[in-house]
Amino acid sequence: MGIFSRISDILRANINDMLDKAEDPEKLVKQIITDMQKELTKSTQALGKAVASERMVEKQYRNACAVSASWESRAKAALKAGDAELAKKALASKVKADEDVANYREMYETISNQTEAIRSQVEVLKSKMQEAKSREAMLIARSQMADTTKELAQSLGGIDTKSSFDKLSKMEDKIARKEAEAAAFSEIMGSGKPEEVASFEELERNAKVDSELERLMAEMGMNATAESSASVNDELAAAISALESGGETAGM
Repeated sequence: MGIFSRISDILRANINDMLDKAEDPEKLVKQIITDMQKELTKSTQALGKAVASERMVEKQYRNACAVSASWESRAKAALKAGDAELAKKALASKVKADEDVANYREMYETISNQTEAIRSQVEVLKSKMQEAKSREAMLIARSQMADTTKELAQSLGGIDTKSSFDKLSKMEDKIARKEAEAAAFSEIMGSGKPEEVASFEELERNAKVDSELERLMAEMGMNATAESSASVNDELAAAISALESGGETAGM
């Protein structure tokens, strides 16, 4: 069984165990991330050991190749010197070195393939780890929202909504009555004033118009008649008389 299969089995077992215990979802998600991080650390350490073994065997393989080449060079030198027996001895050593070369090459290829497989599995685990971390915040947020919704539903379930709304309706009626009373009182206390104020404002405007007329006629060398002033005075006196008679009538 490969290391990645073992990691998957461990994670699956841990998740199933926690689900069976019905733990807090937030704690469950955090625990899953923690377990994955531990397994990723172990896998990374295993990859480091595999790479170290691969490099060691590779070095032994290269040394065996160098030894084989060295014995071949010696055999060639012996033949050049005319010593065939010495050349045969050198070639015998080369044959033994070649066996080591074959063994180390096979070992190196095996370890290299295993190391590459572990490296791929670690990369997959890293990717899964990143995915899990990305989903962690979302899952926790969903869990908290579910808890909030549940608590709100439970709170509303314990409230007598009909009684509460009846109380609000009664309070609304009382406030409406108070507002109506305030409006009526303001209307009673303020009756007659708008018309009186409007009358005085109109007289003041007329007086200003006549004053402006007199000023303009004076500037133009024209004589202003007294009729305008008299008219204004008559209107003012009539308004005051009307107000006084109205006050006496109200007193009677």
